[in-house]
Amino acid sequence: MRLPPPAAEDWEFPRAVAGIAHLVRYAAARGAEPAALLAGTGLGLADLDVPDREVTAAQELRVVRTLQRHFPGAGADVGATYRPASFGVFGFGLLASRTVLDAMDLALRFIDLSYTFAIPRADVVGDRVEITVDGTRLPRDVRSFLVARDATAIDVVLAGLVPGGVGARLVPGEDVARISLAVRELDRPLPTRGSAEVAEALCRDVVAPRRERAGVVGDVRVLITQQLPDGAPMGAVAAELGLTERSLRRRLSAEGTSYQALLDEVRSALARSLLGGRATIPVADVAARLGYADAAAFTHAFRRWTGTTPGAYRG
Repeated sequence: MRLPPPAAEDWEFPRAVAGIAHLVRYAAARGAEPAALLAGTGLGLADLDVPDREVTAAQELRVVRTLQRHFPGAGADVGATYRPASFGVFGFGLLASRTVLDAMDLALRFIDLSYTFAIPRADVVGDRVEITVDGTRLPRDVRSFLVARDATAIDVVLAGLVPGGVGARLVPGEDVARISLAVRELDRPLPTRGSAEVAEALCRDVVAPRRERAGVVGDVRVLITQQLPDGAPMGAVAAELGLTERSLRRRLSAEGTSYQALLDEVRSALARSLLGGRATIPVADVAARLGYADAAAFTHAFRRWTGTTPGAYRG
């Protein structure tokens, strides 16, 4: 029996803002000021309520560092607050799985829909399943915190999938933690909580756009989306990445694209989504959301992208 390798080899993939929202709620419940947790991220509290908002790994890591300063050594305590429902469509996929094996298989194939930084691997060794939660690639200052958080979260979520748990044993570690359970537990059926096929299709739909653009290109797309109402100026996005505009331009050129191309790509996709939705959003409001000075400028750009006007597209 084999389990698949994790879909992501490292932690630098785009993430749902819900991961940051979970950390902010943890800190707020223990007396910390929610806005203080977002310092230096470029995000506001209102961003945490946008269902499809994405963030970069670097933004979430800033929140982790702030949380650690407020609550040093609390990694395992934070990890114990996660449940399958904490992970959106990823959690739905776990709950809809037919067996423990199916849940572990899905978790590894869509690990980039989770909030983990210490990427787990699972191997069958004799009559045991050994899950290695490896933080050796993480920055040293947050490594032990994140290994403790992520290993505890995996342990808690795994235990919560079936009544009575799966008898897993967690062995903590500063750089690497390990979770072990009997191979026979993989065949344990899970309570029926939805269609496994539908859940997997939803996971694929969410993760596919993220995987299309990796590295700096993916981060730029995420940051452009966040900053669209202000026009997403290149200087602001470059600064968020710790780069000069010249360096960012060079990095994007090496990836075969440009800042303007990515800006148009994000704006075009969002415009089509807004105009094609059930709610009738005025063209002027769509233009404002995309960072245009007026509806005329947006209409000109939309015609360039699609060959038609926003009104005709809406039909």
